[in-house]
Amino acid sequence: MESLTLTGLLKQRAGEFSDRRALSASGKFDLTYSRLHDLIEQAASRLVCAGVHPGDVVALVFPNAVELVIMFLAVIRVRAIAAPLNSAYTAEEFEFYLSDSESKLLLTSQEGNKPARAAASKLNIPHATAALPQPDSEVILSLNQSESKPNSLVELVNEPSDVALFLHTSGTTSRPKGVPLSQLNLVSSVRNIISVYKLTESDSTVIVLPLFHVHGLIAGLLSSLGAGASVVFPAAGRFSATSFWSDMKRYNATWYTAVPTIHQIILDRHLNNPEAGHPKLRFIRSCSASLAPSIMARLEESFGAPVLEAYAMTEAAHLMSSNPLPEDGPHKPGSVGKPVGQEMAILDENGVAQGTGASGEVCIRGLNVTKGYKNNPEANKSAFQFGWFHTGDLGYLDSDGYLHLVGRIKELINRGGEKISPIEVDSALLSHPDIAQAVAFGVPDDKYGEEINCAIIPKEGSEIDEEEVTRFCKKNLAAFKVPKKVFITDSLPKTATGKIQRRIVAEHFLAQISTAKVPKFGA
Repeated sequence: MESLTLTGLLKQRAGEFSDRRALSASGKFDLTYSRLHDLIEQAASRLVCAGVHPGDVVALVFPNAVELVIMFLAVIRVRAIAAPLNSAYTAEEFEFYLSDSESKLLLTSQEGNKPARAAASKLNIPHATAALPQPDSEVILSLNQSESKPNSLVELVNEPSDVALFLHTSGTTSRPKGVPLSQLNLVSSVRNIISVYKLTESDSTVIVLPLFHVHGLIAGLLSSLGAGASVVFPAAGRFSATSFWSDMKRYNATWYTAVPTIHQIILDRHLNNPEAGHPKLRFIRSCSASLAPSIMARLEESFGAPVLEAYAMTEAAHLMSSNPLPEDGPHKPGSVGKPVGQEMAILDENGVAQGTGASGEVCIRGLNVTKGYKNNPEANKSAFQFGWFHTGDLGYLDSDGYLHLVGRIKELINRGGEKISPIEVDSALLSHPDIAQAVAFGVPDDKYGEEINCAIIPKEGSEIDEEEVTRFCKKNLAAFKVPKKVFITDSLPKTATGKIQRRIVAEHFLAQISTAKVPKFGA
């Protein structure tokens, strides 16, 4: 049974690799696997004594820190449900997420979080803090505890069906939906990630992504711990391009995973101010948004490691497909690779599987996939059809079984009946040597119904203008795919996890022209 839960897998690794480094706060302290396991058990015991019950949702609002890892794993150890939240939310946003998840307790760092605490207070949710002052101290929890019962934790046995993690979708096309993920979902995804990237106790990575999102939490943190590998939190406390390579070198990192935005920042810094040296990496992983082939090529050339693009969703406990390591097959620019540990099909609107090269909706099923959204029968009805989970993404499988994404079904631009993939336009724009970042999006148009626009961030020192962008697009895209208007900017609106939401980008730039022209998107 233990092999079917994340808690069981991590307990097993703590026994196998007890003296190996599990977790480090760069330049501060290291925790071995046995020490981390002891801290988790101590914290779990205190949660039980403080009245946290199986099935209770515990909201976690922490920066990326050792305390977050300990408390996350302690919460799921007591069969409660961990709900990590972005510490940058406003009080109103916290109120929505705490209420929607039906949280019973708010846990924060010792420094606290005023907006989160205000929201919890309004909802009558108790608040407590957690701190690990020194690597050899115990976790200090500000919880009212009853008399400690030595057997209370022993009696709690984690089950594969236990809901362990509660997250929300990023809401690219609608209001965020609550996604419960079970112990079985999590351990299945972790095993899939370990398998495709051949992670072992010899691996080490620096976490550059927030842990309130599945990409950083499952691909970066939990998969590393599930493999007996080591994880490092950056010296700066969060991703910093200036200290990234020094952290990577200090801990002999063998790989890292990030969103394209972070890869571009790392690459731009390297091209302007080359590193004196960097560790020998087995691979670089990219996920959560489309990576332009031109960026992939520059990354590989700069850092001498294969760049493996992957495809993931919260509902799949992260990973769905990935390009393989070089010894297992080619990694194809523009493709998100082959399905990993689950079935995948391309279906039409009637649930009929499409052949090689034919586009349709990407659908999956497997042990990593959520059983359904929380309290949302309408979303469940449309997402779970014909025995498959429907991702909302359009794509096709090539003759080698590699998945190529065309775009979100709701983000395809319909210009007078011609369907345009914004991902394709992004890729063409990013192949221009003077463009650092680019995003294409649809806007309302009286003549065609929708027209294509784009926003670009030029590379430092570049004087590229709208005329040059249009000329370049005319050379590299069919006439109907050429953006009608080009916005040149120094920043693009992104989500907290670095994702670009085309809907928000469209609203942002059209609002600058005329409020009358802002498209009316659904909630």
